[in-house]
Amino acid sequence: MIMLGATPKGRLTEQHDIFFGIAASLKELVPQMKAFWPDTQLHIDAWREVTFVDGFRVEVIFRQADAVAEAEAMAEAEAMAEAEAEAEAGAGAVAGADLDADAENHLFFINLGGYRQGEFEEYHYKVLSVAQTMAAASKVAKSTTFYKHFGFKGAESHIDDKYGIDVDDIYRVSDILPSDTKQQFSLKFTRSEAPEDELHIGYVRLEKLLKS
Repeated sequence: MIMLGATPKGRLTEQHDIFFGIAASLKELVPQMKAFWPDTQLHIDAWREVTFVDGFRVEVIFRQADAVAEAEAMAEAEAMAEAEAEAEAGAGAVAGADLDADAENHLFFINLGGYRQGEFEEYHYKVLSVAQTMAAASKVAKSTTFYKHFGFKGAESHIDDKYGIDVDDIYRVSDILPSDTKQQFSLKFTRSEAPEDELHIGYVRLEKLLKS
């Protein structure tokens, strides 16, 4: 997850956007970042290697159609055999429910916007969440300190009870990866205990990355 910054031609202030990509290094992502936001002088303001979110280890796996199909068939057969065996012991239904729950998780990116009274500014806060649905991910956003404290009557944070989060502010990460990346890779989630991902904060020029 990379926060890109630029001052596009004809604009007075620096603007930002978030880019998601998959590679062994930041340097390898430079061409994709330039394709994502073309015709401007880009830099990086912050980046995070996403490996752990909401109690889940996040892994990148190759999306090979034949291998995936074979693995899924084997996993299904093993799950059925296990469920049948546990059913005889009276626990099959619970095991099946757990398998289904883990299989449906997705990584969501949420961009919250909020205000402080008397300040001529809109503040933003980025949230990652592993959940089954956008509605479930929105609950994570509502629990953040940002949502609770950045807003006041008449200028609440950009989230509402009826719709959860504005559609422009929440995305399933697998949907917004570059198209060629989506064809090659997928994400796997495993319950785990691990330290929080390191946040790398600070200005990095893309040209410097290319020379490294």
